[in-house]
Amino acid sequence: MAFKEFGQHIIFQPQTPFGFKEGNLLQTQLAAVLPERHKLWVIDMTHVDFIDSSGLCALVRGLKAARMLGCRLVICNLPATARLIFEITQLDKAFEIFDSFDDILATEKELLIA
Repeated sequence: MAFKEFGQHIIFQPQTPFGFKEGNLLQTQLAAVLPERHKLWVIDMTHVDFIDSSGLCALVRGLKAARMLGCRLVICNLPATARLIFEITQLDKAFEIFDSFDDILATEKELLIA
């Protein structure tokens, strides 16, 4: 799984299928995030067209960990097939989901202005 650092943001890019193996890899990488350095955790789902319950559980655990550390975890570039899984499980209500990384940056700018 690739990840990039972008200022105070860290971007994770899981691959498909996003299941047990990728979920565990994401968990390991999220656990290594330094909350004082990275306040925004972005999960870029561009390369994920299938996600199973293990992958969903990893994301939920990541969301919980981010919140406990005072960080924000968001999802972007969610393909239609994966978005449907989020809607069916109603996890689209738990996560902030954006169409693109640029949309996330726009909300960050709005938060700074407010």
